[in-house]
Amino acid sequence: MIAATTLAAGPVQAHESKSDEKTVTLTAKLRQLNGSGASGTATAVVGDQKIKHIEVHAKGLTPDAPHAQHIHFGKQAENECPTLKLDTNKDGRLTTLEGVPAYGPVVVSLNTTGDTTPASFLDVTRFPVSKDGKYNYSRNNIDFTDVAGAGRHGGLGTAKQIADAIRDGKGVLVIHGQDYDKNGKYNFSNPEGASELNPNLPAEATDPAVCGVLEEH
Repeated sequence: MIAATTLAAGPVQAHESKSDEKTVTLTAKLRQLNGSGASGTATAVVGDQKIKHIEVHAKGLTPDAPHAQHIHFGKQAENECPTLKLDTNKDGRLTTLEGVPAYGPVVVSLNTTGDTTPASFLDVTRFPVSKDGKYNYSRNNIDFTDVAGAGRHGGLGTAKQIADAIRDGKGVLVIHGQDYDKNGKYNFSNPEGASELNPNLPAEATDPAVCGVLEEH
């Protein structure tokens, strides 16, 4: 969950492993990060330069709270879920920025309505709210767009290049938000404090909680 401009970008060379005419169905098993205890599944149907349909089913999340969710990809990233090896300040938790070398920048914001580009990556008013810790999300016809930071050497990734990479199983779905101090809401908990992405938001609202790689099986 990182602004598209955080990683700067150069063109990615197209590859021919899967043509953009081919439609594929990708699935992900979502596993907890940061000891959230959450889990879930995701299915995405990708064809041309579009997600024709996507579903996310998650449980064990912070109850009755919005949860930002995105698809990440970066040519320079490992395109996998992060581990505590990336905990650079050794505080025992992974922040969103610490996870970027693993999953890359946001290429799609999985909002409930409206814009789905990386520009909406922190619009918490348009992300799913977990009823009793669960939600079922579904949306059709999400277009891929050019994204700064997703390309070779941290340069521009075009919509076609990103769509090809997602079809090839390099897209990582991340759900954010967890209640570290277990008080039933996102707040500026101690020692987590403010989010590194926006100081007006608590880290609880933006830290990654669940992750899975979208792959064709």
